[in-house]
Amino acid sequence: MENEYLKSITKLDSPEIETLVKQYWHDVWQYAFFLTRQEHMADDIAQDTFIRAFRSIASFRGQCEVKTWLFKIARNTAYNYKKSAFLKKVTLRGLLFETKAAPSAETEYFNRSMTNDLWSAVLRLPPKDREILILHAHYELSHMELTELLGIAEGTVKSRIHRARARLAREMKEEDGHAETDIR
Repeated sequence: MENEYLKSITKLDSPEIETLVKQYWHDVWQYAFFLTRQEHMADDIAQDTFIRAFRSIASFRGQCEVKTWLFKIARNTAYNYKKSAFLKKVTLRGLLFETKAAPSAETEYFNRSMTNDLWSAVLRLPPKDREILILHAHYELSHMELTELLGIAEGTVKSRIHRARARLAREMKEEDGHAETDIR
């Protein structure tokens, strides 16, 4: 669906709802998970995000991408959940690389191990650092999209990304004892 189309409608019908959910569910769920670190909360937040989006589709002005709009709703929903005192700490398990060619078992093991170590380090970061890295690196949101989503100045976005990368590099260095860790 295009932003222009969404700007012109005031109510979604069943096929449009299904298309929108199929296109963005995974990204919204993952973002909710990175904010809360709990699968069941991510499920609830993702569901609530789409319900709120469908109820307020008339308010979508098309000033940002649909994904950015949904992320903003998810972010606000997640913060409301956090205020409800349901958040507990958990660890991330089982992130895998997607590869086109079948790697050797050894390569797959090291890739999985490195990915798990990286995500564990990301999840140990303070929430602001974790959030900015996930949105920028994983979801590839631009500085302007981050400015809109987080409600902060572009310079602040840039400095938060820089500080979060530096903190993650330190975290990885301490964990692995490596002298050279470059997170880009």
